[in-house]
Amino acid sequence: MQLVSKTIMGRLVLGLAVMVFGIVTLRAIQDEGKGDFGNLTIDLGTVVTDIEKSAKFYTEAIGFKEITGFSVPPAFAAEAGLSDPKLTKPLNIRVFVLGDGPGATKLKLMQIKEAKPRLSDNETIHSQTGFRYLTLHITDTKKAVARLEKAGVKLLAKSPAAIPESIAKGIFLTVIKDPDGNIVELVGP
Repeated sequence: MQLVSKTIMGRLVLGLAVMVFGIVTLRAIQDEGKGDFGNLTIDLGTVVTDIEKSAKFYTEAIGFKEITGFSVPPAFAAEAGLSDPKLTKPLNIRVFVLGDGPGATKLKLMQIKEAKPRLSDNETIHSQTGFRYLTLHITDTKKAVARLEKAGVKLLAKSPAAIPESIAKGIFLTVIKDPDGNIVELVGP
């Protein structure tokens, strides 16, 4: 009986050791190539004029999924340099993701009703400096265009346009604007 127990215990210890080794190895693989960054995916924060309209655009027309958002107290936002100290209400951030897990792209939308933000000149990508457009890599241009059309989103110019084969063979660029006029490009076959 003790022989069986020692055998079972030995197998349990060996199994636990293999599991710990696997977790440590997986962690090392995940951390490889990150350098100074905890995550190689960036999050994008965007101030919008109509949060409901923008949420509908990014979920229905583009395909983001909304997850639990968060609030930032006004005093902290001001101390950190994010907002004007005159704001008295928290920054309520709604978060939308492409994909699942910690590496999913996050789009953080906020409407700050106390503030009167200036609209950006989004006529073209070269109308002004700063972050100018959002690029989303898609797997099916026809499917994406059908979703956009169903949502009533107007395609810009001659979108989708075939990207020159010298750059990427069989890939199309579809350009649209969100409700605040921010340029969004969809790139894929």
